[in-house]
Amino acid sequence: MPNRYQDNYPTEPLLDSAAMTRPSAVDLLTLEYFEAEPASMPPQRYAQHHVLLNLKPKPYRSENWRNGEHRDFMLNQHEIIVTPAGMESGWRWHERSQVIVITLEPDRLERFAQTELGILLTGSQLANKPLLLDPDICAAGLQLKEALETKTFGSDLMFESLARVFLIKLIQRYGETLEEDYEFSRRFSAQHYKRVLDFVADNYGRTLSLEELAGEAALSPSHFSRLFKETIGSSPMQFVMSFRIERAKEALRDRTKTLVDIATQCGFSDQAHFSRSFKASVGQSPSAYRKTVT
Repeated sequence: MPNRYQDNYPTEPLLDSAAMTRPSAVDLLTLEYFEAEPASMPPQRYAQHHVLLNLKPKPYRSENWRNGEHRDFMLNQHEIIVTPAGMESGWRWHERSQVIVITLEPDRLERFAQTELGILLTGSQLANKPLLLDPDICAAGLQLKEALETKTFGSDLMFESLARVFLIKLIQRYGETLEEDYEFSRRFSAQHYKRVLDFVADNYGRTLSLEELAGEAALSPSHFSRLFKETIGSSPMQFVMSFRIERAKEALRDRTKTLVDIATQCGFSDQAHFSRSFKASVGQSPSAYRKTVT
């Protein structure tokens, strides 16, 4: 099997999450955004799962070969195609494309499902979906794309959090599980997470409470805390601390700012609290870290 679907794509991606500096985000999934002129890709089998999200408003003719079966169709906005690992797939598109391609490593998806969600996937993991209208999955993918484009303080952390939301939605809809009774709460959508994350980005410099964060998702604090940890992988307040650390890393690049200034700016109670928290997270003091980046 060829190692990478991307090796056969006729153009380079305009966006590629593989270049991100936050390893845990890259470990979850790879997002690439393509705008390619009419072209084709020969049928191949790949070791990874692929999810194609069509963003182009105008429908356009596309052809897809899946395990020898040829399909000729009009690809509409917000339609997705899920291609499980091991399935032979080839493409031809007849107009300029605007697509997000999500690549998932089966072993990592299995680990995410087991350790983060407590469920077991079947050997195939994802269902074969040759064409399906799914505006919600496309919206979650678009939020990932926007986080990748932003390139501002905390954008890597934002991408990682939204990647977890995307994976949960994907498993909820198209995962083949061994537990028939698994159902993720539909009340906790990607839009809820986005509101919480935007709220943290706007208010991380002051004291934040669990009640405030839960209010952004319109959930009780206990319900919010449980669902947030299941999806993001950390408690809400641990997430806030991680966000502050990421912002502090960027602020440390500016030598005109003192440690006291940065502590205050990033929401720490004082310099000592900042130094303790930073060293616990990064493994070195703020002063030592500053020497490595300036």
